[in-house]
Amino acid sequence: MRNSLRVVVVGITVVLLALGAFAQERGASTGKAAPMASPRGPQLGQIVTPASSIERAEDAGLRAHTNVVVKSLDGVKPFALTSSQTNSFAGITPDTVTTIETPESLGCLYVQSPNHVSTGCVPNFYAGHGGGPSSAGWGAIALVDAYDNPNASTDLTNFDKYFGLPAAHFTKIEMGNSCTSPPPDPGWALEESLDIEWSHVYAPKAEIVLVEACSSSYGDLLAAESEAIAYIQYYYGGGQVSNSWGSGEFSGENSYDGYFTAQSEYYYIPEVTFASAGDSGCGAAYPSSNPWLVSAGGTTVNRNASTYTFNNESCWSGSGGGTSAYETTGAATDYQYPIFGGGAARQTPDFAHDADPNSPVAIYAQYYGQYYGVCTTYPTCFFGVGGTSVASPSLAGIVNRSSNKLSTWFGNYVDSYGFFYAGENTLLYSQLETATAYYKNFYDITTGSNGCTVTYQWDYCTGVGSPRGLLGK
Repeated sequence: MRNSLRVVVVGITVVLLALGAFAQERGASTGKAAPMASPRGPQLGQIVTPASSIERAEDAGLRAHTNVVVKSLDGVKPFALTSSQTNSFAGITPDTVTTIETPESLGCLYVQSPNHVSTGCVPNFYAGHGGGPSSAGWGAIALVDAYDNPNASTDLTNFDKYFGLPAAHFTKIEMGNSCTSPPPDPGWALEESLDIEWSHVYAPKAEIVLVEACSSSYGDLLAAESEAIAYIQYYYGGGQVSNSWGSGEFSGENSYDGYFTAQSEYYYIPEVTFASAGDSGCGAAYPSSNPWLVSAGGTTVNRNASTYTFNNESCWSGSGGGTSAYETTGAATDYQYPIFGGGAARQTPDFAHDADPNSPVAIYAQYYGQYYGVCTTYPTCFFGVGGTSVASPSLAGIVNRSSNKLSTWFGNYVDSYGFFYAGENTLLYSQLETATAYYKNFYDITTGSNGCTVTYQWDYCTGVGSPRGLLGK
């Protein structure tokens, strides 16, 4: 089963879990959230939003949507990338542009030393150029998505081939709890290609496990979530789980929170869960607002107009982030205590990565491209994509690469007891008050706007910031 590329899982039992008992209140909040501060910045350039990424208020709590958007030249059809294209997509100022980001350019920016922001971090979209970060990683990264991508495995192979990345160890699980097998869907197929390819970029040695839910209903996705967590704990000794989907918040959402923790029969095996913060600007989303997981916000990577060397990162205007209407922090999830006080509403996001479709990451997505008639075969089915769907699997890969092996459960061997504990977020937030570690380990993003407060250190668009190196992750 471990080495199979197609594992069909049937008969998943869904059990609702509530973590209220674990999240005891620490005290009244002494801080005051002010998420709305400035007009949301414009989205530069043309994009196409797949049908799977359209957010509908009536879907909240019932169905989830993807958080991926595609670069376009006309706003009508997705743009298939070619190696002969011009580098620049948009001029922000006479001296600043955005362009296609590659495994080499973002691997250099986010994984290597903060000083390595010149020649090695310049994007170069040519076959066989720039294989990304060196091979590293442990355990597995599970990607939970809905519907089927018939070309998932070959997309990953073609992506690795083009950029010279190490071949991936890949497992695909098709859920069978409410269907015989998940039917294909072009938008979700695009999402799945993005997830498996960019989680692999940052952690090439980790097993990549794609878990396909029967549909985008919460019932099916939560069943897939449970399977993903238990599967990588049992077969690979733990890892990370990424969810690039979500919906608006809804009453009763906290009864689902336990699905996203290491709460299974394999308590002692480490696992951290991630979720995209959303692509609708200022405002909280679910499951991003779940205090037990890492909420992934989005940035724009800005480059020098002449040399394409790194200038800075800014808040992507579409990045989600805000104050939850239903989720609060507590004793085991009090990592935001220094900012908002104890027992306060959960604030998002926690961490950020490039997500602007104007500084898009390159992905290979054959089923999506052929469905819309814009590509045929390798190597014509590359696309530039953005959205916080980029951030969640990418940050999961970076955290995997750091090999800290944190979890939502900490067990000790003195008395065989343990407790629920949001270990990854606790580590991220603990560095905010440090004089040197924070600025060494994170890029503090203070410009741009998604309609929320964007300021020094933590903010409602990029959380604690974007990663620089592996320390503190």
